[in-house]
Amino acid sequence: MIKITLPDGSVKEFEMNSTPMDVAKSISEGLTRNVISASFNGTTVETSTPLTTDGSLVLYTFNDTAGKKAFWHSSAHVLAQAIQDFYPNVKLTIGPAIENGFYYDVDFGDETISEKDFDKIEKKFLERAREKAEFKLRSISKADALAYYKAQDNEYKVELIEGLEDGDITFCDHSDFTDLCRGGHIPNTGIIKAVKIMNVAGAYWRGDEKNNQLTRVYGISFPKQKELKQYLELLEEAKKRDHRKLGKELELFTFSQKVGQGLPLWLPKGAALRGRLEDFLKAAQKKAGYEMVMTPHIGQKELYVTSGHYAKYGEDSFQPITTPKADEEFLLKPMNCPHHCEVYNHKPYSYKDLPKRFAEFGTVYRYEQSGELHGLTRVRGFTQDDAHIFCTPEQLDEEFKDVIDLVLYVFGSLGFEDFTAQVSIRDMDNLDKYIGSVENWEKAEQAIINAAKDKGLDYVIEEGEAAFYGPKLDFMVKDALGRKWQLGTIQVDYNLPERFDLQYKGADNQLHRPVMIHRAPFGSMERFIAVLLEHTGGNFPLWLTPEQVIVLPISEKYQKYTEKVLTLLENSEIRALVDNRNEKTGRKIRDAEVSKIPFMVIVGEQEEEDGTVSVRKHGEGDLGTFTIEEFVSLIQKEVSKTLVPFGSKKNR
Repeated sequence: MIKITLPDGSVKEFEMNSTPMDVAKSISEGLTRNVISASFNGTTVETSTPLTTDGSLVLYTFNDTAGKKAFWHSSAHVLAQAIQDFYPNVKLTIGPAIENGFYYDVDFGDETISEKDFDKIEKKFLERAREKAEFKLRSISKADALAYYKAQDNEYKVELIEGLEDGDITFCDHSDFTDLCRGGHIPNTGIIKAVKIMNVAGAYWRGDEKNNQLTRVYGISFPKQKELKQYLELLEEAKKRDHRKLGKELELFTFSQKVGQGLPLWLPKGAALRGRLEDFLKAAQKKAGYEMVMTPHIGQKELYVTSGHYAKYGEDSFQPITTPKADEEFLLKPMNCPHHCEVYNHKPYSYKDLPKRFAEFGTVYRYEQSGELHGLTRVRGFTQDDAHIFCTPEQLDEEFKDVIDLVLYVFGSLGFEDFTAQVSIRDMDNLDKYIGSVENWEKAEQAIINAAKDKGLDYVIEEGEAAFYGPKLDFMVKDALGRKWQLGTIQVDYNLPERFDLQYKGADNQLHRPVMIHRAPFGSMERFIAVLLEHTGGNFPLWLTPEQVIVLPISEKYQKYTEKVLTLLENSEIRALVDNRNEKTGRKIRDAEVSKIPFMVIVGEQEEEDGTVSVRKHGEGDLGTFTIEEFVSLIQKEVSKTLVPFGSKKNR
């Protein structure tokens, strides 16, 4: 008998060689129907894998991330099989699961595939899936594996196998199809009920442009047809909310080939919106005891060698800037933290002076590959709402929790209600990726976990997601379409203070090393605004939106009253503009709706006589007639629903 520990801590005994599916059957009929994957002692296994030792077992359904991974990886096998049915001479390479679906990289040789072929491949895929063929993993010797693919003249699989250890190589069989595979499959193909080929793209073998270019076929699959329908509807909504489309329509930002790829140009409305976000955070930071600093866009190469950023970003970033002076090199700054360390170093501090909180909206530069650039979410120059707190070890816990409060205030004011916290720690199998002592890393990781617990955050621990200089707390926000974005990060760093020899004099009159907290509630202004655009669909919170009110005079006869209304609104610090075009009122209303202006104020003869305005709200329609004072009060109440001063009871 073997003892199996389940996620709830319960322990059950089973016969030797029982499978995860046997365990599922012992729990419930419903779980048996839905379980599609499993992990045993932290290693992914098949639901049919015999269990031969005591251990911990986790069963996954399609609702779990690990379950989706197995489902989509298995679907990649079926996709490759369907492609091979039509194109028997193709050479298959790799087919992993990705965040949404899967892909398979294929060398089609002289054949081509395009969108017109998607329908026939989908039909063949489902035909193959209905065979309900079991996925069976088997070990194979390196010699036999090489012989198999050499016989197929598949140099790609041969190259993969040559890099593997004999004894660690497995093939996966289903139906009449065999593929090199490490495992992690659903029980059988029949579980896949719906599939959609999304698109094809070029991809170099192993991501190296010196290698052959392959065709990457993207797909997504589901256990129910209605789930595919819902996903495709979500994609259509996402297209409507694409920040690149909305940014153009709302005249927020643009790009210029002459300026350069990945370097956004902020238009007047976008710059004003961005400025309001900065002012909003500056006001909260001032209350929280931060001091604003400003640092240059470049720094001597030696600065980033000292910090470790040159080793991290140097080869893949913008190349050094040389000067007329021999051996003098500067870099566009990839991070603000080395500069802030030197700000701290400008004079000596005692423990009584700490913490020091230095904040800056600092622009940094990283050379992203052109194929990876995407609107505002992946750019080459971006501004971080950066701050660095230098504190004593005793102050670390309170300071970290205070930053959590600030991040939660930002999220609440901007309508991000659904999020989880991710404690990002080292990859324990690749410790050489990180700088600093094991002792400092352990202290930093534990400090973050303790703070997350004390603040009652819903958090998970993700190994391998730490920055190279320290662990961090990342906030994973779910937007209106259910997509997850990493927004806001807080990091604990014992390493940069050592590398820059930062000190303070303690109560014992000895010199000590401060602890450094890196924090950025927005992350980057560019990416944050992109996510906010897509989350709101361009309907920003009233306090933030570029124009809060548009005044629509029925005709030019009411110009004088229109100007009076505009002045009264502006005197109440309400952002308003006038549509004086010689157009019918209905057209003006439609245009204001398209521009997503929250309130429309219509003025005509009756309004002028009564000293009132007729009010319409974007997306809702007519609200009735208001005095100007009543309308101002309405706006102020709407703003106060989401925007309250930092530190007030509402956001504690």
